[in-house]
Amino acid sequence: MTNFTTPLLPEMAEIWQQTLNWQPNSQQQVQFQQLYELILKGNRQLNLTRITDPQEFWEKHLWDSLRGIAPQGQFIPSLQEGASAIDIGTGAGFPGVPVGIVVPNCKITLMDSTKKKITFLEKVLTELALTNAKTIVGRAEEIGQQSQCRQTYDLALIRAVGAASVCAEYALPLLKQGGLAVIYRGNWTEEETTSLQNAVTQLGGVVESIERFSTPLSTSIRHCLYLRKVEITPAKFPRPAGIPTQKPL
Repeated sequence: MTNFTTPLLPEMAEIWQQTLNWQPNSQQQVQFQQLYELILKGNRQLNLTRITDPQEFWEKHLWDSLRGIAPQGQFIPSLQEGASAIDIGTGAGFPGVPVGIVVPNCKITLMDSTKKKITFLEKVLTELALTNAKTIVGRAEEIGQQSQCRQTYDLALIRAVGAASVCAEYALPLLKQGGLAVIYRGNWTEEETTSLQNAVTQLGGVVESIERFSTPLSTSIRHCLYLRKVEITPAKFPRPAGIPTQKPL
């Protein structure tokens, strides 16, 4: 094995401050760097991410993950107060691991159906000493019907996991009443909002807000959809595995 030195991630203190009204402390900066190194290493065995350039990794994985939990440039208040959160389809650990690093009071569950990715993430959590995070292997359709997970979380995060109405069907059953789902998107249109509202209503939620913003380095357009759970989700949701994607609400 050839040894290689991982490049250093940029610190970007000014951008953090301007966009999120926050800056990582030195320990968090070290944890971001460790996470980057572990992912580059893990990439050799597992297909974790195509994004390996330090600037791109900072923007598309770290900044993007944290921007979702900071609507209007302020972290969601319940996170600071020790909310329980779930990252659905976490993959290489985004947005869940950066959220766990930045909000130590929050308890975050990283969920994925791929056992190998969860095994990798368990190693990451140990290396980063992230005691506020744990993992769960499973599909959202099954986990959402389990009594120990259903209506359990204050916050559900879901990034890059299919159509928005499918994401809503995965997320809302897991939330307590009053909880918030954050769906991370690239582009978004008015028409999509209409069909999403229809799906969310059936699931006991409302579309609280949709934020459009651009990323700080490459100025790519992003959207975050914030769905508030206002009523109990009917027991039939989420529907069995595969159905939400085949027949979106």
